[in-house]
Amino acid sequence: MKMPKVRELVEAVKALTHPAYTSRFPYQPHVPHPNFRGQPKYNPDRCLGCLACEEICPAEAIAHQDIMEKDTAKRLMIHYTDTCIFCGCCEDACIADHLGIKLSNDWELAFFDRSAAFESIEKELQLCEMCGEAIACKDHLTWIAEKLGELSYSSPTLYQSRLKGLGVVDENLLAVSRQYGRADRGKILCSRCRRATTLTTAPPPSPSATQPPGSFAEGGRG
Repeated sequence: MKMPKVRELVEAVKALTHPAYTSRFPYQPHVPHPNFRGQPKYNPDRCLGCLACEEICPAEAIAHQDIMEKDTAKRLMIHYTDTCIFCGCCEDACIADHLGIKLSNDWELAFFDRSAAFESIEKELQLCEMCGEAIACKDHLTWIAEKLGELSYSSPTLYQSRLKGLGVVDENLLAVSRQYGRADRGKILCSRCRRATTLTTAPPPSPSATQPPGSFAEGGRG
């Protein structure tokens, strides 16, 4: 019966002379492991506003809102912390070298008001110069143009966006006209207006109107 008592006494002395096994949080901040999955955070300088993170999010914790006012057009990227499951799919799907949104080590995410459990950033939108609808974020168009290189010159929307970003295009030279014509094909247009400005010629006549009587189209042998 003496051995257990001696062992317990040794354990008690060790507990008094050795530091505690637990951390001193909240008196001292806790430092998580580098691989800890904390709150995802947007990088305003790298995010393109492409919505890849929103489409891949299994918990639907990412949303966007396009705000088109008189003087400004912007896309609000929103991440809801209270809905996020910290799976890392948003970071994995980010086309900007996985740097547009990235999981951080922030883990103290308690809120007294659930409506404040979100973070957001703003990205500048590019509008169609014909109808005024949103095409994409300007950073996204620039990223596509840089990826395509010289192939981007096949799309006026891409190379005009790139030239505007470089400050080469004069805004006063781009007359905003709602009349579809070949001059409008050099503008930054959405897919619908691009098609409307391309299909400016009358539709070709039907084969029955061009075939002579007795032709093969009418069942004859010509």
